[in-house]
Amino acid sequence: MFPKVNTQAKNFTLPDQEGVSHTLSDYLGQWIVLYFYPKDDTPGCTVEACQFRDNFPKFQKSQAVVLGVSVDPAKKHAKFATKYELPFTLLSDEEKVVVNLYGVWAKKKFMGREYMGILHTSFLINPEGTIAKVYEDVKPATHAEEVLRDIRELS
Repeated sequence: MFPKVNTQAKNFTLPDQEGVSHTLSDYLGQWIVLYFYPKDDTPGCTVEACQFRDNFPKFQKSQAVVLGVSVDPAKKHAKFATKYELPFTLLSDEEKVVVNLYGVWAKKKFMGREYMGILHTSFLINPEGTIAKVYEDVKPATHAEEVLRDIRELS
């Protein structure tokens, strides 16, 4: 079950693509886009990451940090970030602690096959650390712009 809007975001610490630890509460005071994606270098996830990359100056102008999370290892994140010149942080949750904490690790279906995986979900967290919006089943090609619109409206 996802954390609800108007509740405090659940704190965590994860390593990024360079192996440096990041704690969510360290970003208090600015907007946080916490986006969970299934897998590095897959079509939809690449489109979404590139949209965040292309709109990154607008996120910076809005005083927003972008944090992508998947269960891929840090080394795979590093290759993905380098390949697509991603200017934001990718966090590795190999132990699946945070994906479970945020309720995005769930049973999925593809071509009749059931498996466990990450639900393509994002959370917009306000500068006070409260969840301002939950985005379910995001559309990779337009998600970054949708989040930017919401930051402008909620600021």
